[in-house]
Amino acid sequence: MTNERKNKLRRDVEILAPAGSMESMTAAICAGADAVYMGGSRFGARAYAENPEEDGFLKAIDYAHLHGCKLYMTTNTLVKEREMEAFLDFLMPYYEQGLDGAIVQDLGVLSMIREYFPELPIHVSTQMTVTGYRMAGMMKELGAVRVVTARELSLEEMKEIKTQADIEIESFVHGALCYCYSGQCLMSSLIGGRSGNRGRCAQPCRLPYRAGQMKDAYLLNLKDLCVLDILPDILEAGVYSLKIEGRMKSPRYTAGVVSVYRKYVDRYLEYGREGYGVEDKDRKMLLELFDRGGFTEGYYQKHNGKDMIALGEKPGIRRVDSGLFEYLDREFVEKKKKEPVRGKILVREGEPARFFVEMGDGDCRVQASVTGAVVQTAKNQPVTKERLLKQMNKTGDSPFYFQELEAEVWGNCFLPVQDWNGLRRRGLEVLEQEILKPYRRKGIVREKAETKGKIEKKADENGRMRFHVSLEEPDGLMTVLACKDVDQVYLDSCGFEADSWREAADACHKAEKQCALIMPHIFRKNAQQYFKNHMQKLKEARFDEVIVRSLEQVGFLKEQGVDLPMVFDANLYGMNQRACRVMEKMGAARLTLPFELNERELLELGCEGKELVAYGYLPAMVSAQCVQKTVKGCSRRPGVMTMRDRTGKQIPVKNHCRFCYNVVYNPAPLCLWGLRDQVRRLKVSVLRLSFTMETPGQIKKVLKGYGDHFLREQEGIMPCKDFTRGHFKRGVE
Repeated sequence: MTNERKNKLRRDVEILAPAGSMESMTAAICAGADAVYMGGSRFGARAYAENPEEDGFLKAIDYAHLHGCKLYMTTNTLVKEREMEAFLDFLMPYYEQGLDGAIVQDLGVLSMIREYFPELPIHVSTQMTVTGYRMAGMMKELGAVRVVTARELSLEEMKEIKTQADIEIESFVHGALCYCYSGQCLMSSLIGGRSGNRGRCAQPCRLPYRAGQMKDAYLLNLKDLCVLDILPDILEAGVYSLKIEGRMKSPRYTAGVVSVYRKYVDRYLEYGREGYGVEDKDRKMLLELFDRGGFTEGYYQKHNGKDMIALGEKPGIRRVDSGLFEYLDREFVEKKKKEPVRGKILVREGEPARFFVEMGDGDCRVQASVTGAVVQTAKNQPVTKERLLKQMNKTGDSPFYFQELEAEVWGNCFLPVQDWNGLRRRGLEVLEQEILKPYRRKGIVREKAETKGKIEKKADENGRMRFHVSLEEPDGLMTVLACKDVDQVYLDSCGFEADSWREAADACHKAEKQCALIMPHIFRKNAQQYFKNHMQKLKEARFDEVIVRSLEQVGFLKEQGVDLPMVFDANLYGMNQRACRVMEKMGAARLTLPFELNERELLELGCEGKELVAYGYLPAMVSAQCVQKTVKGCSRRPGVMTMRDRTGKQIPVKNHCRFCYNVVYNPAPLCLWGLRDQVRRLKVSVLRLSFTMETPGQIKKVLKGYGDHFLREQEGIMPCKDFTRGHFKRGVE
């Protein structure tokens, strides 16, 4: 294949490599990466990687561009209100230098980048949990050019996103898999205050747990992803960017994995599906680089499965293949990558020396020329063409080497060696500047970012907070309806069958309470089909509101003609005022406050008109995997299991079979009882009590305790023995 054809084809596919350090970045580019993603000193989802400071990252941008590569920055954490101004200052120098893209999770950050950095491409992070074309289309409307899909999506779902939303798709093809849908995990946060949404995940999914008859197994420990065998299927599904995980791994690992995927992407591009095949030695090489207990092809062709999990411990110390490591170090890690250039030097006695240098061909050609000192008349030995070429060929630490170098000499010419060296150095420096010039941008001159439009909303006409109760199971409905303090009841569609919606909603209305339907945490093909099949029942139930937990649901409900006020749940993360405004424009009638802000941060955000979850077992993980299926096999019946961690804590796990996902709950419920004054200072309009596994008796006790404490200002009795304040006091870093 000619280089021209190969480069043309490569534009249709991108191998995207991780870099947790400058060494990993250079190794990835040397190994054949088309693009690299890495974090800066702040706002990235791998806070513990060796992320470069500003000067280092600016040099990294230039290094990538000089070698025909792109560099994306991971700004994919949730950003608190007080950090938003600092984010603008943080990103500006990288924007001006020519950063190729920003990977984002936070809707407020997305909005800010589009306003202040209009030429910067935005990639929506996998942390946003993009599961369908409707959400992908919404992100495109907001200004994103690419979505990093949820790792759990099938090839068919990716094809649909590409066809319906017409947006670039980036998908993981190799490396570690999270047990949880990315962005829907609070487990590390709730256990130790290290938030995965803030780049500090402590990886509790890699620890052993005990469940059922299975003793101390790594129940949540997914094998690493490797898709070499199905790479043609992924490319033909419309995936443009093939993302390799591993910003916490070594440069040697990065180089090895990139080199293998470069080989097979090129093989497919040149020979097509018919000529594609994977060699065992390359599979073995990838396992040599990292082995958690074998590889999995992930979710591309299956929904979940025990065979995707490495239940045993990671293989212990193995004999190192020193030959492989030496090869990787020599060819990629320690190798200085240089680009071919063509040069010509013209030397004429009595005139200034001239040096011309260029790189590339056709429209991609970049040229530079410099003039040196006046050439002297030689007194002894005049310079020869051979000596001149030998001296000028010494490119040293520059990023170039001479593929072609010509010299023309007229007369008895002489210049000191340092003049020849200076001429070459300045010529290559000017060429470098010319190559980088198109990437430079001018930042928008701005005044201090203003805080726009805090929307003041009254708590209620009569000045009191409204009490809303969410129910996952029907057993507690009559208990809730009997409580006069409750203003509205949320029926969770995971536990309330469609046939029961009308009757339950009528019962709520008869009890003078409003009624809403809660959509599932995850909204994919099976959930869409379920709601399409029961759409008439949804409309006939006469719900007062609908609680959405995925932006995919927003587009779906509008598409189906459901004209109900939408309440955005806590997992949609209104961490800053900008994010809140974006969601209000999307149609949110009310926002639920995120779980990871403390009292002070909630006050900074502004809680007027919003909803606060004040009681309930918080969802620590939402996963496509099923603990029951792993331990006992699939029963297709919903239920609750418990896992015991190393400290003896009992962790509830609920399988929602209707929509085929698991929720791992925090062992102790959130309880803000006793914090009446602090909660009132927030001026929220709704206090939510969330019931998931409680008995009717427990529900009654909590309702009375909260009603006495928050509505009647009585001391009352603490309604739960073991509880947590969540992040209300401590927050997260």
